[in-house]
Formats: sequence, structure tokens, C-alpha cells
Amino acid sequence: MGGVRRPRVGHIQFLNCLPLYWGLMRSGALLDVELSKDSPDRLNAALVAGDLDIGPISLVEYLRHADDLLLLPDLAVGSDGPVQSVNLVTTRPLAALDGGRVALGSTSRTGVLLARMVLGQRYGVTPRYFRCPPALTQMMLEADAGVLIGDVALRARLHPPAGLEVVDLGAQWRDWTGLPMVFAVWAVRREFAQAHPGMVKEVHEAFLRSRDLCLAELDTVAAAAARWEELSPATLAAYFRVIDFALGPRQVAGLCEFARRAAALGEAPPLPPEGPSFFAG
Repeated sequence: MGGVRRPRVGHIQFLNCLPLYWGLMRSGALLDVELSKDSPDRLNAALVAGDLDIGPISLVEYLRHADDLLLLPDLAVGSDGPVQSVNLVTTRPLAALDGGRVALGSTSRTGVLLARMVLGQRYGVTPRYFRCPPALTQMMLEADAGVLIGDVALRARLHPPAGLEVVDLGAQWRDWTGLPMVFAVWAVRREFAQAHPGMVKEVHEAFLRSRDLCLAELDTVAAAAARWEELSPATLAAYFRVIDFALGPRQVAGLCEFARRAAALGEAPPLPPEGPSFFAG
């Protein structure tokens, strides 16, 4: 890959992005980039600050900084129905959470905002929100419900503690709007894309090849991941199959609907009428 330095690329250290990383390892694409593996919130901050050139970013943070970023086409983390790893764990029915304490034990700004939208707009309740570490037992000592994402949320769904209901927020969004939910997108800083369009095109194509490779071999990916996870290959394969890594017209429609609702709540500037801006290299 040409240029004075390798592109600085982010990667989320969650199970839901492991298939993409596995494909990058298999294809040898990791040799061509400077990869930073971290949590979603740290990667969000690094891309916004310009410490990364290309990377995944929470949908909410993309919407807040869309003027500085271009989306990479056809690449996202989302679901068209249940997602399994973005959950509201609750001691009460959602419609009975008015005035209840809801813990935001999540580093995902998108998952937290989705929970607020579902509770406030779909169920018409106004809980009292507070932040805490994503440790389920500690969280539920103080809360009537809590938002969890990622691996800890997946484990709570697979092994729900006694007396708690695990509500899948991806399923809630789909049932409510009829659209897929996009949790994270891949973006490139605009100035980097303008200066190095060839590099960006190569990184984008490497991610797409990686995704397609792993989707064709998901059972193999799951078996490899199960060696160091406390989950069976069958459980991991089923989880990987519900994740939607695409960003086609239906997913973009879901993204735009979430953006409209986020703007109405004052959580992000509205997108332009034509929708998000994509890298066109």
C-alpha cells in the first residue's frame, strides 16, 4: 500500500466484530494497516480526534460528527430483528418503568439512546437514568432495569439471572419501526479520504473481502473463537448469523430513521435531506 505511512485503522474488541478481524487475519490485510484494537468509546474518540484515519464508530457519534466523516459503503454492525448483544435487563415490564431507576451500564452511546427512545417513545415512560459500570449483579442492586451491550449483554441473554427479563433492543426497534437497526458504521476522516483516496479504497475493499470470507466460513470462525470464549461453537455461530454487517438501502433507511429521532431529541444534528455522505473512491 503506497503512501508515507500505513493508514491508522480501528477495530472493536467485541465478539460482534471478531468475524471481520478473523477475515483480515486470513487475507493478510493486517500487514497493510496500523491496527488499533480497543473498546467502542475509545475508538469513537480516537476517530473524532484524528488519532485514527478509518474505523468503526457508534452511529450516534457518527451523527454528531458527520461533517468531518465519510461513511464506507456497505459496511456496518447492525441487525434486522434481534441482535442478542444490546439488551435491557429488567425486573419489571417496560411499560411499568415510569419513575424507575435505569442503569446505563454501557459504553455504547447508540445502545443507550436506543433504550431511551424505546422506553420514552414506544412505551411512554420516563425513568430516572444513572451511569454505572457494566457489572450486572452490582447494577441490579441499585436499579429496576439496566442497559447492557457487547459480550456481557450476550451472556446475560444466554443465561438470564433469576427474576430478570432480558429485552432485545434490536428486536424492539424492528418491531416498532419495521426497519433494521444500525449500531455502528465504518467511517473515514474527510481530509484523509481527500488526501489518500487509493489507500481508503484498499482498506475498504479489504474489510469487504474479510466480511465476505468470514460469512462464507462462519462455523469455522465460531469454532476458532470458542477456544477462548465461554460459549459453544453453536452459540457463537448463531450469534454471528444474526449480526448484519451490510449497509444497503434498507439499512440506510433504518439509519436515517434513527437519525431523525436522535435529532428530534436534540442528541445529534439532523442529517441533510439526501442522507449521509459516503466515500466514493
